[in-house]
Amino acid sequence: MGWEALEQWGDDVVRGEPLTGGAGVNAVWRMRVNGHLAVARLGRRSDADLAWETSLLRHLHWEGMPVPVPIPTTDGRYFADGLVVMTYVEGRPPASEADWRRVAGTLRRLHRLTRGWPQRPGWRSSTDLLHAETGTRVDLGEMPAEGVVRCRAAWARLTDRTTCVVHGDPNPGNIRMTADRVTMIDWDESHVDVPDLDLALPHNAAGLDDDAYDIATQAKAAWEAAVCWDPSGTDQFAVKRLAEVRPA
Repeated sequence: MGWEALEQWGDDVVRGEPLTGGAGVNAVWRMRVNGHLAVARLGRRSDADLAWETSLLRHLHWEGMPVPVPIPTTDGRYFADGLVVMTYVEGRPPASEADWRRVAGTLRRLHRLTRGWPQRPGWRSSTDLLHAETGTRVDLGEMPAEGVVRCRAAWARLTDRTTCVVHGDPNPGNIRMTADRVTMIDWDESHVDVPDLDLALPHNAAGLDDDAYDIATQAKAAWEAAVCWDPSGTDQFAVKRLAEVRPA
């Protein structure tokens, strides 16, 4: 149905300009809904996937964590025909070590609030991929065999850990800061995994010891290589990240 689905949010909806984001798989636009700034994201996620994401964001909002809040349609649904509309978040990206320490605190709060959360439909965690070949955007069969061995060795160091929701992509473009809050946006890569994947931050802002930080950075590099890999092997970001994963 596409953008025509916006009519399900009422008569006072104005589509503004496109925004960057969405990991290249979504169209993201600035909106006005009933006179208030909002963001609309149109993609190809399944209803089950969108139900998981919007339920997560509503849960975090209820718990007092700053997040983009899904805005319901006029009949009370939180998505329609692949379209999600959320509140717009003002702020700036992190720019200092102190900023990143605040980001680490926000991520740890996310992890505390979502222990035991069910897995996003169709996704696999990093440790699931020790045995599985595919999961959403990951297809290990498309990667070089020796690269898969290295990735699995990095993820094997994460076994037997408590899982929770991870944001999955805490880069500066997905963070909005003000003096009194840190908000993570773009939850398209969020899923259930070990928290280490979120905590390999600049400046080691999460305060991990040397061994824990090494485990986290290796696991994150392996994850990003696997998620971004394309069959031609020409995605330079993925190639670079895979090169950073050491042999076992």
